[in-house]
Amino acid sequence: MDAEIVKLGKKGQLNVPREVMERLGLHGGDMLLLEVDEEGAIVLRPTGVYPLEIYSDQRLAEFAEADELTSEERERLSRAGLRDVRDR
Repeated sequence: MDAEIVKLGKKGQLNVPREVMERLGLHGGDMLLLEVDEEGAIVLRPTGVYPLEIYSDQRLAEFAEADELTSEERERLSRAGLRDVRDR
């Protein structure tokens, strides 16, 4: 493991050396996960941040309606000896 000395800025900012960024394929604006291990070491790991949407009951109903099979689709399933798994 290579080690680099970096200076912590007054506002807690940290500059990752260009060589390290290039080696790891990092770019300005990338998200990093900061962890502190049990020995007090700071560990930075590349991470992804994905938006999370909480759906209302109305939006869930819209999804269910859009997912309904047409009568033609139901007929084709029936002719093939299959059924919609959502039918109980």
